[in-house]
Amino acid sequence: MPSLRSEASLVEQKIQPVPAGLSHGTAQGALCPAPSPSPPPLAEPNGLDYTLPHTSILAHAPGWTLFRNLYMSNGTLLILSDNQSFPEIRLMTSTGLPAENTPENIATREPTAYDMEFITPEAAQRLWGGSAIDGEKSRVWSVSGNTLLFNDPSQFLRHYYHFVAELFFGVWAFWHGAWIPPSASVASQFTLSGYNPPEIHRAIFAHSNADGWRDNPGFDAYFLRAASHRDYKSWDRAWHFPVVLLTDRSAAHRGVVCGSQTQRTAAEAWEYMRNTHRLLGESAGGWWEPVRAAVWRFAGLLKLSTGNLEDELPLPEKVQTAAHRKLIQEDHDNLVAALEDLIVRRGSNWELQVMEAEKMTKDEQIKAVARTTFLVGVHGNGLTHLVFMEPTRSSAGFAHDYQWTSTALGINISHHRSIPHKPDVNYPDGFQENEIPVHGPTVTRIIEDHFEQS
Repeated sequence: MPSLRSEASLVEQKIQPVPAGLSHGTAQGALCPAPSPSPPPLAEPNGLDYTLPHTSILAHAPGWTLFRNLYMSNGTLLILSDNQSFPEIRLMTSTGLPAENTPENIATREPTAYDMEFITPEAAQRLWGGSAIDGEKSRVWSVSGNTLLFNDPSQFLRHYYHFVAELFFGVWAFWHGAWIPPSASVASQFTLSGYNPPEIHRAIFAHSNADGWRDNPGFDAYFLRAASHRDYKSWDRAWHFPVVLLTDRSAAHRGVVCGSQTQRTAAEAWEYMRNTHRLLGESAGGWWEPVRAAVWRFAGLLKLSTGNLEDELPLPEKVQTAAHRKLIQEDHDNLVAALEDLIVRRGSNWELQVMEAEKMTKDEQIKAVARTTFLVGVHGNGLTHLVFMEPTRSSAGFAHDYQWTSTALGINISHHRSIPHKPDVNYPDGFQENEIPVHGPTVTRIIEDHFEQS
């Protein structure tokens, strides 16, 4: 992944009134321009003297909007335009408040004029100056380069799965696809390398301090280091972002794909790029390969993907335990015994590693997962590691809640009903505890069935 520098900027406190000339647009169903096939030039860092370029959109899906020439003043994001032919603002942003599943809270997360607004060129000139005739330079400072602007509360940033397998998973799908020419070629569906989008220069967490995006185990910070090599409050000046990807969890949930089908914010980004044929290596997660490879290198793993899914078939297999949500000890022992019998039956190419992540370094965990073909584990944050598995014809995980993420990477997912005639999704008593039952021979049968069919 290109270089990222994390910055914490608190921009949610907007106490001054909106000046005249700003209006809160509600254009419904506006069409967005097709993504540009090449990145725009970087703006000069010393400001825009006399002419302010108008805002445009390179790509948009609910909760994911790639802007060119977006402005921010007094903490409000401003769309500089003569018209309001843009997507509905509520599908681009929100108030960024913590989310609760109540009608009252849902209403408080609807965006207001203090979150995003339209501004006309005339109003911008009155506020920020800029006149070649008078020799007056504008009070607009350009933040050069490409920016990620996260409008999510720390409520979800401090969670390894939501941070990596939702937020950055969606970022990379959207950012990767925005700059690549469309291609429906079958040959491109299985490629794992060959394209790197433009560099990302910074990430701004608008509603978080330095601790607000760090999870307790420390994998959020590990991921940012591995995948990557001020306070703006005043109406009389503005900040200009030449290229900025704005992400918003609440806005994504207002979309059909996330809100009604998957409940995964990244799905809006992934589906948009998939439907426009802009995901390289769609069937193998090839678009994610630069991120996966960067994390592997950071962990000290020298072996990288060879570039074609059909050429690879490693056969290790893993089981993961955890400090919480553990199997019944007897069932765990029986599962390990059943898996050991499976290894004996399948031969020397197969191996089993019982992972206790809390007893392993982060590098050791990544190295283990990178060699994994079958990841078997109790539902939990640790299964987020599946995004660093190498995709092969046999790669598989076993969990329901990770089904969409795995499928988006070309990893098959299996979720088995432990009790016949029960719904696929079931959260019985004890689901969060340490006495979870499992039947070892059934798990090994599922693994062998999957392998034979792959």
